[in-house]
Amino acid sequence: MKAIVCPSYGSPDILEFQDVTKPSPKDNEVLVKIHAAGVNAGDWHLMRADPFLIRLMFGFTKPKQPILGGDFAGQVTAVGKNVSQFKVGDEVFGASSKFGAFAEYVAVSENTIVSKPTNMTFEQVAAVPTAAVTALQGLRDHGKIKAGQKVLINGASGGVGSFAVQIAKALGAEVTGVCSSGKMNMVRSLGADHVIDYKKEDFTKTGKQYDLILGVGGYHPLSAYKRALKPNGIYVMTGGKTKQMFETMSLGSLLSMTSSKKITNFIVKINNQDLLFLTELLEQGKLSPVIDKSYPLTDVPKAIAKLESGKVKGKLVIKVASKTVEVQPGQIAEDTYRPHVSA
Repeated sequence: MKAIVCPSYGSPDILEFQDVTKPSPKDNEVLVKIHAAGVNAGDWHLMRADPFLIRLMFGFTKPKQPILGGDFAGQVTAVGKNVSQFKVGDEVFGASSKFGAFAEYVAVSENTIVSKPTNMTFEQVAAVPTAAVTALQGLRDHGKIKAGQKVLINGASGGVGSFAVQIAKALGAEVTGVCSSGKMNMVRSLGADHVIDYKKEDFTKTGKQYDLILGVGGYHPLSAYKRALKPNGIYVMTGGKTKQMFETMSLGSLLSMTSSKKITNFIVKINNQDLLFLTELLEQGKLSPVIDKSYPLTDVPKAIAKLESGKVKGKLVIKVASKTVEVQPGQIAEDTYRPHVSA
């Protein structure tokens, strides 16, 4: 099969389009023919081994898993003997904790995929898993969001942020989105009640306070985030600059002990329960991915470079296959999906 391979750590220039061995599913895995894959910050973090801790987790001199890509949507072509939830021919979407999705096929646990909503295209749902589950877990599980609360999303125009605005609204919050001036209209279109241009206004210095702040972009000292929280408020950090990650990990608990305000961070854990929750929102029209651009598999290096530039509205996706797979001898279903690209 064809795949984008990362033979060593470095810039997007080191990525190679190669023929590799098609994976075989283990007993609890399914083999999925990929139609589309989502691009996430984790892909360029692994590609560059940034932060350095990645070398300890994924290989010191080069990645043990040379195929990047976690999120995908496609069709099941084989199942392991212990798989009970899916069968050959099912259309699914989800994520692989072992990466490997920038390829024509991926073998993945049945516990990190769900059935594709019938009202969404493969490209649309490929944009969902990691970013939307991160937003959901950050708001609901770590931020303890409640209806009626004032919630601020710092980095509201990116992949996680664009989903966070919609999920917070769906859960009944009053949402303020922070982004650059060129992305304010897009954030408003997602349902944000208020939008702040971070280049013109520092939300941590206005005197306004929030019950919950989800930080997925931009940098402020932890003391500034704390100042912008109401009593018993929570700041949840996910992603962001390496400096901010280590600051939150090392000082967050200490600062949380000195007041009623809590500072925390987390690492997303993909599971099919959360994917099913998001599927309901997608089917109800309460959640919709914003896709900035789609690329062919050969252009993964260009997609990752664009994501690193920080000039993306919502998500980038990789279009891998254009036809559904053969599900019975001599029968091939027609391709019915089209790209959904933001204006």
